[in-house]
Amino acid sequence: MRLLFEMDKKDYGGCTRTFMRDSARSIIIRNGKIAMIHSLKYDYYKFPGGGIEPGESTADALIRETAEEAGLTVIRDSIREYGYVHRIQKSTVKDDESFVQDNYYYLCDAEESVRPQKLDDYESDEHFTLEFVIPETAILSNRTKDHGPKDPVMLEREARVLEMLLSEGLIE
Repeated sequence: MRLLFEMDKKDYGGCTRTFMRDSARSIIIRNGKIAMIHSLKYDYYKFPGGGIEPGESTADALIRETAEEAGLTVIRDSIREYGYVHRIQKSTVKDDESFVQDNYYYLCDAEESVRPQKLDDYESDEHFTLEFVIPETAILSNRTKDHGPKDPVMLEREARVLEMLLSEGLIE
């Protein structure tokens, strides 16, 4: 899979441990709009998806996380590699730990119907909501609004992937 870009804060000097957790994220486009999860509490947008569990395939994680967060059922045969973002930074949880993550993005289709979400506690607290938005809406929100405690690196990552989709003509 091609590397889209790297986000390296170079702020982890002195860290003695590394925590790694890769993720899978879906890119679902309908009628020129893209499926995004909108955190109503912190007013940011992210692609549906999340962490890959030990022993879980990337495709299985993509399907599971998209169903949980967005209520969308990914059609397995439609999954196509788009690219990944490599992210490295100091952990926001432990002072002596660095955080390394490869975020794998996949173009895919989903069934038309939307099922109930199965949100984690923090996702429910943030009022995760599925929205099909024009990319510029998500980019502008992620870059200009106050998102409270949310990691700006993650928000910029999503904005940059949206810009790439636009520049490559995958979204009009």
